[in-house]
Amino acid sequence: MLKVVKIRLYPDVQQQQSLAQAFGSCRWLWNYCLDLMNKTYLETGKGLSGYDIKKIIPQLKKEYEWLSKTYSQCLQQVCLSLGVAFNNFFEKRAQYPSFKSKHGKQSIQYPQNIKVNEKTLSVPKIGDIKAIIHRPIEGKIKTVNISKNCSNQYFAAILFDDGIKKPEQSMEGTAIGIDVGLTHFAITSNGSKFDNPRFLTKYEKNLKRKQQQLSRKQKGSTNRNKARMKVARVHRKIANCREDFLHKLSRRIVDENQVIVVENLNVKGMMKNHCLAKAIGQVGWGMFSTMLKYKVEDDGKIYQEVDRFFPSSKLCNVCLNQVGSLPLEMRHWTCEKCHTKHDRDINAAINIRNEGLRILTSGTGDKACRPDVNRSNRGRKKSTTTLSVGQEAYCVREASL
Repeated sequence: MLKVVKIRLYPDVQQQQSLAQAFGSCRWLWNYCLDLMNKTYLETGKGLSGYDIKKIIPQLKKEYEWLSKTYSQCLQQVCLSLGVAFNNFFEKRAQYPSFKSKHGKQSIQYPQNIKVNEKTLSVPKIGDIKAIIHRPIEGKIKTVNISKNCSNQYFAAILFDDGIKKPEQSMEGTAIGIDVGLTHFAITSNGSKFDNPRFLTKYEKNLKRKQQQLSRKQKGSTNRNKARMKVARVHRKIANCREDFLHKLSRRIVDENQVIVVENLNVKGMMKNHCLAKAIGQVGWGMFSTMLKYKVEDDGKIYQEVDRFFPSSKLCNVCLNQVGSLPLEMRHWTCEKCHTKHDRDINAAINIRNEGLRILTSGTGDKACRPDVNRSNRGRKKSTTTLSVGQEAYCVREASL
């Protein structure tokens, strides 16, 4: 099973210079090859693959001798990564590859010949870099990605194969549905509510002060660079707090449950709402779903997503009656048919759990949300009556009993 461990590096001054040169060489090669691929397509109408541009590296080393100071396999990996970036673009998984800048995060990838010692990381052409290895790395090392963030912190993401097979998935255990929100970060089907920590709001005043100091500094000056580092540290603090909260919450949910059902949200589309974009951006729903998914897979449990158009909030979980409209400000409502009083978020979490279990047990993955489907009897004329979502789901549940 493939695993990744991210460790902190503490290179000395000479090693920092060597890493900076390696970052710059790989960044220059990426931009050069990307420009070459663009020009080739405009002139000939045909593109170049990652293996095609990989063949020009020996010629570039003769023209630019400083490229030889960087580990050769890192340069080759740049060409292959550029080819993968184009494949992701053509398959509509990512945007068109862009040119890299020397400002911001820098990274370089080593495909092999990296050794992990007790307190150091042996890197070709750089030497032994002091490292804090907080977790055991047992198995065959695949790749190592060394990066530097805007706060001048160095990290190494080590991908290795521990030789253990993935556990088989099982549904025996507790199932839980999770509905995410802004007032409460997560609401579970068992009635638990986890508050939204709002880390950006907590550090917003400090961040504003640091950004004001940065705006007063002259561009290109040493003081401006120092002010930029202060702003980067505040952003790093916010990101670390958010990531720590999401890791702990996702770990707790995965440990306590066997089947986890969440809603497949279009976060990118929701960010277009300028009234809620800031609140949605700081909460981290996408990162939370990603953490849940890989932790569930590692433990042999089940992660299931429900369609974003499933009316989880408008559907009564008792009689499956669907209300016509439910404004966001209405946090509690009463069902007109069974007169059950519902908490909007808990009711949505219960419906998400029930829909996820229905998808898993049906074996087909068909959705119950089909308001445009007409019911008809065999040998008779099709009926023009259209069932609501609640009635359709009720028929599905009665048929399974």
